[in-house]
Amino acid sequence: MKVIAVMPAYNAARTLEPTVRDIPPGTVDEIIVVDDGSSDNTVEAASRLGLTVVRHERNRGYGANQKTCYRLALEHGADIVVMIHPDYQYDSRLTPHLVAFIRESYLDVMLGSRIRTRGEALAGGMPRYKYVFNRILTFLENVATGTNLSEWHTGFRAYSREVLETVPWETNSDDFVFDTQLLVQCVAFGFRIGEIPVPVRYYDTSSSISLRRSVTYGLRTLWTVAMYLFHRMHLVRSPLFLGTKGAAARTRPQSAR
Repeated sequence: MKVIAVMPAYNAARTLEPTVRDIPPGTVDEIIVVDDGSSDNTVEAASRLGLTVVRHERNRGYGANQKTCYRLALEHGADIVVMIHPDYQYDSRLTPHLVAFIRESYLDVMLGSRIRTRGEALAGGMPRYKYVFNRILTFLENVATGTNLSEWHTGFRAYSREVLETVPWETNSDDFVFDTQLLVQCVAFGFRIGEIPVPVRYYDTSSSISLRRSVTYGLRTLWTVAMYLFHRMHLVRSPLFLGTKGAAARTRPQSAR
């Protein structure tokens, strides 16, 4: 199976190389970096490493960056796509563990969870307000979707090709709520979701949004969950959950740990 790692990058020149270096040799067949109009030397750093590089001439947003990542990965024949933030916040040495569960057909989606315990998350540098928001949103998302994930907001994920060919992610936001929308869509279509713990690593170079943008993200997350519930109750027909080719929702278990 062909495994492609995608890295949605923005001003990641200083952290791209260690993120790539930590991926165990032989784990991925190709690494695609999509630079979202960075003002630093991200493109040059990726080219130096011999990676596949695509550049947005202007900043389109985190969600738009991922859309380009997934389009390219599918075009390049990926069977499994691993999304890794290139800011070195996530431990890319764990990539083969995410891939293995999908390769062996146990699961369709794998997440790297930063929330094994409160102590570890805070000791790893996660800002306290982010931890609180994460816990509240994750609790509400689990209740609404019937899942039992420890974290819904990780930037370290792996998807099977079937997921990306079924879920209508092209209709999602171009902003940060893209991740939430995609995961709720995976639940809606009955894909099996699992997770493994990853160390929390917050550095000065780690990407982080402001408190104001965090609040906006939280509100959009709640709206996404509300639309999912309204769609399930047949009160609305949301394009987020209609399927790329009119596919019906699947019926197998929605999540696993």
